Amino acid sequence: MADNHLSTSANHNSATKVTDMDIDSLVHCAGYLTLKDISNMAISCKFLNRVVYSDSVWRRLFRERWPQLEPYIKLQTSGLREAYLARYSALQQFKFVDPLDSNVYVEAKSSDLLLSKNSVILSQGPLVQIFSIDKLLEGKASFVSLNDHRARITSMRLFPLKETSLFRNETHINDNVLVTSSCDHSIRLWWKGSCQRCFRGHNGPVTVLSDKLLGDESAKVFASGGEDSTVRLWSLRSTGKRGQHALKATLYGHEKPIVFMSVTGHMASLIVSMSKDSKVRVWDASVSSCDRNSSCVGMTSVPGVPVGMKCHDSLLYIASGSSIGAVDLRTMKTAFRTSTNQEKLYSFDIMPSKFLACTGGLGRAMLWDIRKNGESRGAEPMAELDGHVGPVTHLHMDPYKIITAGTEDPHVGIWAADTGNQTNFLSCSPIDSSGCSAMAADGFRMVTAGYNQEYGALQFRDFNNAVCSGSLNEHVTGSKFWCPSTSGDGDESDS
Repeated sequence: MADNHLSTSANHNSATKVTDMDIDSLVHCAGYLTLKDISNMAISCKFLNRVVYSDSVWRRLFRERWPQLEPYIKLQTSGLREAYLARYSALQQFKFVDPLDSNVYVEAKSSDLLLSKNSVILSQGPLVQIFSIDKLLEGKASFVSLNDHRARITSMRLFPLKETSLFRNETHINDNVLVTSSCDHSIRLWWKGSCQRCFRGHNGPVTVLSDKLLGDESAKVFASGGEDSTVRLWSLRSTGKRGQHALKATLYGHEKPIVFMSVTGHMASLIVSMSKDSKVRVWDASVSSCDRNSSCVGMTSVPGVPVGMKCHDSLLYIASGSSIGAVDLRTMKTAFRTSTNQEKLYSFDIMPSKFLACTGGLGRAMLWDIRKNGESRGAEPMAELDGHVGPVTHLHMDPYKIITAGTEDPHVGIWAADTGNQTNFLSCSPIDSSGCSAMAADGFRMVTAGYNQEYGALQFRDFNNAVCSGSLNEHVTGSKFWCPSTSGDGDESDS
């Protein structure tokens, strides 16, 4: 018995571990991994970190993502990881003068834009148009028109197809459905170029849709707010063209139209709504409402006209009047509120993972470090994003960049998210002196809409394969092959 135990122990101790392999073998294995897998390996232990820092690993990643830079790659003998990450960061910040771009003219002013995989989605009054990006880049304005709404579209959202009753097989596992709300009192769900569901229940125009789905995996719902001052919860798994039995709850308590909604980050069943009078309510979608008010689990209010709102973890960030602040959703206490020293705010976005917020004012936007702003009335911004004409009405923030635009400004500003330094200066449309009516960005891509009194236009740009790095001077000429920056800005992975 003792001999058997010793034998088993010896076999266990002699088992080969991953770290027993030589580095060359592990580097070869890493050649089959994705960038996300490699990033995870790098933080697992010091030994595997050495493996994934190998130039051969990053040479393969470089060739796969940017095969057109093969001459540059061959010239490099070391430092390919740093070169890859520097280029990735520079592309995300649009630091190039030669993106793939395409313009298309449209008949009316665009009020909202979305980017979805290979599609640009825009709304114009009651109409939705979906353009194929591949066709746009080929110079063909191929689009699908969705025209079932009878009044202006107020909100557009993309939700996973797999959460709906339309999902049938794994070939569509990554597809999204488009959900739109309208002043015609309806909400519509679109897929494959046609309306698949129509949800009705609001007693007036539907003003806003939730930014995400809420609830557990077995009962995902989305929320809507309306001019009837109600919040309504809808199931995406309902069947029937008219969305029968889709309405799961109607939540009462607001006295004015709903203007913003955001799903919380710390509990999947909580959603926050804000009405036109700056009253804020927190609702629990998992509570069955019997007395029409039991789902409300928190209330507060903020001073000034509401400008924007977004949840992150257990904090709710709000811009209203001329100030920004945060509310702790666990206690409903104000965590901080500070004046922006701007007479009026026109737009707001936040990147809580980096403790950064941005507010759009008249002629400029301001970048804020949330950690440095307590109850101070005169907090100092990190940077002023200056040079705009008129109010900055459109803002986009991601870990690499901030994009600012306005309805009276023919140009779009691109700024580094961590410093506020300007990285590019672009036209918003091919129409002379047109302001920006809508904007959307996703990674290396951006689409903007301009308009004048007669017609509108879309301008799509994709920086993924750009090679000529440039400056803010529109007449600068880039080098034949991209040369990595040594500034070292940007994150170290795209995972």
